[in-house]
Amino acid sequence: MGVALARLVQWTATGYGTRALEITPLNEVILKEIIMFAESFIYKHPQEAKYVFVEPLEWKTDLEPTAFESGYVVSATTVKSEESDENGQPLLFLSVPQIKVRSFGQLSCLLLIAKDTKLKEAQACIEANRNPVAKILGLDYNTMKEESSVLNILDKITKDDDTESEMKMKIGILLKQLDVHLLNHSLKHISLEIRLNPAAVKNDIELLKRFSGKGEQTVLESIKYTSDYEYSNGCRAPPWRQILGEICYVLVKPHDVETLCITCSEEGVFLNGGKTDDEEINYERKGVIYKDLVTCLKEKSATFSANMSKQQTRFNEELQKGKNQPNETPKKEAASALRKAIPGSDKSTLEKNKINFGKNNMIKRLEPSLNWKTTVDSKEHRSSLHEEKHGGRLEKSAPSVSPGKAQLVRKSAEKVEEIVSESSSESEEDEEPPDHRQEANADLPSEYWQIQKLVKYLKGGNQTATVIALCSMKDFNLAQETCQLAIRDVGGLEVLINLLDTDEVKCKIGSLKILKEISHNPQIRRNIVDLGGLPIMVNILDSPHKSLKCLAAETIANVAKFRRARWAVRHHGGITKLVALLDCAQNSAEPAQSSLYDARDVEVARCGALALWSCSKSYANKEAIRKAGGIPLLARLLKTSHENMLIPVVGTLQECASEENYRAAIKAERIIENLVKNLNSENEQLQEHCAMAIYQCAEDEETRDLVRMHGGLKPLASLLNNTDNKERLAAVTGAIWKCSISKENVTKFREYKAIETLVGLLTDQPEEVLVNVVGALGECCQEYENRVIVRKCGGIQPLVNLLVGINQALLVNVTKAVGACAVEPESMMIIDRLDGVRLLWSLLKNPHPDVKASAAWALCPCIQNAKDAGEMVRSFVGGLELVVNLLKSDNKEVLASVCAAITNIAKDQENLAVITDHGVVPLLSKLANTNNDKLRHHLAEAISCCCMWGRNRVAFGENKAVAPLVRYLKSNDANVHRATAQALYQLSEDADNCITMHENGAVKLLLHMVGSPDQDLQEAAAGCISNIRRLALATEKARYT
Repeated sequence: MGVALARLVQWTATGYGTRALEITPLNEVILKEIIMFAESFIYKHPQEAKYVFVEPLEWKTDLEPTAFESGYVVSATTVKSEESDENGQPLLFLSVPQIKVRSFGQLSCLLLIAKDTKLKEAQACIEANRNPVAKILGLDYNTMKEESSVLNILDKITKDDDTESEMKMKIGILLKQLDVHLLNHSLKHISLEIRLNPAAVKNDIELLKRFSGKGEQTVLESIKYTSDYEYSNGCRAPPWRQILGEICYVLVKPHDVETLCITCSEEGVFLNGGKTDDEEINYERKGVIYKDLVTCLKEKSATFSANMSKQQTRFNEELQKGKNQPNETPKKEAASALRKAIPGSDKSTLEKNKINFGKNNMIKRLEPSLNWKTTVDSKEHRSSLHEEKHGGRLEKSAPSVSPGKAQLVRKSAEKVEEIVSESSSESEEDEEPPDHRQEANADLPSEYWQIQKLVKYLKGGNQTATVIALCSMKDFNLAQETCQLAIRDVGGLEVLINLLDTDEVKCKIGSLKILKEISHNPQIRRNIVDLGGLPIMVNILDSPHKSLKCLAAETIANVAKFRRARWAVRHHGGITKLVALLDCAQNSAEPAQSSLYDARDVEVARCGALALWSCSKSYANKEAIRKAGGIPLLARLLKTSHENMLIPVVGTLQECASEENYRAAIKAERIIENLVKNLNSENEQLQEHCAMAIYQCAEDEETRDLVRMHGGLKPLASLLNNTDNKERLAAVTGAIWKCSISKENVTKFREYKAIETLVGLLTDQPEEVLVNVVGALGECCQEYENRVIVRKCGGIQPLVNLLVGINQALLVNVTKAVGACAVEPESMMIIDRLDGVRLLWSLLKNPHPDVKASAAWALCPCIQNAKDAGEMVRSFVGGLELVVNLLKSDNKEVLASVCAAITNIAKDQENLAVITDHGVVPLLSKLANTNNDKLRHHLAEAISCCCMWGRNRVAFGENKAVAPLVRYLKSNDANVHRATAQALYQLSEDADNCITMHENGAVKLLLHMVGSPDQDLQEAAAGCISNIRRLALATEKARYT
């Protein structure tokens, strides 16, 4: 029964959630046979019917309590059988809708009660109890394999000579007999079915393509595969669907109905659920199964049926030609070779291989291709669809060679995959190059053929031959792509992964050494994941053999370069095991005292850190490392003197430091001190990763202070002089940029002459370096002394030249740096002469809000310090209108910066008149209802300056800007108080505005501010109160006169 359910029953397989039985003729036959067996059990085997199951069979039933009569205790929602076990527990218990049955006798009675719904009950029971044999006889019986004979069962169950074991023996034999009966009965049913094959399906589709197109006489508008990837067995379905007999999926557009998504399988052709929103296929069958594609389309489309009947003769002739052409059948040597007795392998391994390759002694199913033309997963599938939409072209694969030789296929595909930042999130997927295969007639080196011969020895040799073949293979240059592809093309990857599941340590070590070398190849990495290699490697991390642990961890480090692999490592518990590898001996930091045992511990920890480094490129894995206690262990390893250990440790910390939780933990573990110490190392890679880790952590002020306290600023400044290694230079300049946010650090950098060096790096450097260099100069130029240094070193011109770039991050930083330099009048003259202000103004049109905001902030000091600022601003055609229109933005930073720019523009009366005509007053008024203090500050200043023209004061009142301004006085920000008081003072020149202020309680709030130590705030508050008071007095005087 267990084998029949595992191999014959057809399940829906959408990939997620609980799978259900498909409504197929074969399933119906199996269910009816099981019902017949269970119904008659109580009469044929009355003693065995009383046997109490080890665990109850439990499922959701549609039966109502009222259906049960004599022999049961019935209530409104529950039913208990009067028959019970020795503990007094009922053998049948129903608590609507859940039912539990604990004996064959009660199962028989239940089916008799169910009557017409017994098929539905049997289906629900099988779906909820996927392994009923284990629940009936216990887990011990479940360990038996499908080839177990009756003697095996006797030997397994009758170890204890008692009544219960004897009963189990009898029931075990009965279930075994049922299993055999189901297999034989199903085989008869299957033998009557018509089975499709990939060649026939492909022939039909190609013919239909010839008869498709625009026009009334064509049978279809279009027909195309959902995937251009074709495996060597002719299938286009993913491997996990090929096991279920599916061949390919096609999108068909008839003339008279919507597009149909159709599954072609061995059993026939049927409609599936179509494409989901994320462009994946819903594999669930919708409707009946048709014998072929033409029959299905005739049923679904009347136009197809009519046009097909007109062209039937021609179609049949073409179809006959296709059938007469010789077809190559796919080779099935890999699966059969893996069945051979591999030394040290146990039966469970072989059993697993049988399942993996979809082989069954009773049913001949399609074998998923092992010599794949292209490895494909759901992500790549979406990528291929994306290419079709955007004009991407895929080359057709070269034809396979004769069956006597290995199939050598080249599939060259331009794959465009979304690349997000390496340490951003789990949504990141590395870009992998297309799958390259050797051409069949290519001039291949002798190593290619020699390796293929060795793989054959691996498949069929004994233990000694296997070890010798592994050693011989290791002697080849496995870093060479030809050797890597030779192993893959002949099915060697499957054998190597299979060897990892044996008990022979030598075979495991040899296999891992080879996999470690060849897994540097991107396509090999994907093949290893597709073949289920990662879960086996994760299990090896628990091995007591340290060499095995090291090799497994290093291989995982190579494979986990793309998202799906990293997910697999985490999903199978690999992160926790890798973190455990870091816990090496305490004294391993002293190499002089290290024993051989300690050296091995250090190597295990190094390999663990290497694997964690690869895995840490996704957010979920970073969290998993932290929760597994990885940070204290990494901190401890950071104190070691082994450079080869330090690089992966610091690399992992660098990746993880992008998350705030890690930065706090890094401070707590005092890791910064060791990072600073290793900046003085001679190893450039170690210096790079330490600098990058400091760059990530220095967002925090306390960390910046720690870097300075531990003497980290001097080595960073000295590393600026080594410009050959661009990756290290980018990391170092990044660390300097973040550290420069603190003024104390800027002073130190000035002492170390770092600012002059940074100016020298403004030319002939990659953008990654320039972003950081300009960012650092932007922070340093906040101080007068450093602005002078930048000007004297000739830094203004290269900064202005960078304003014409397109890199968003670079533009944000360079505008900030130019704005900081513009504070000094002499530097402003140079910027003006180089047309820098016009370039800044043009950046207000940039689509990125950050660039717009940064450019607007930079314009403020430019306007303040330009000689003839008013004329300069008016000289930019359309410039003032552009600024006013930016007040319609939704970005708070853009709005605040534009308000600041308007404050400076409005100081010139002519410019104020122009922006008034462009509608600045209603736009500023509309922004008044905001809670953002930064925007409030600059908005109030802009309103204050705009009041100086015409009847703008009255206009602000009419546009209801006064009352919201009064509420600004309740803010906790002193800058908001000062700007608001000045704006209210200007607005209070209008009588109506004074009334609005008084009604909204402005006087009381302003009275408190008259006593402020800020003189500008005092004067503005007093002036506003004075205007309100004068109006009140004038009103009172008018009343009495």
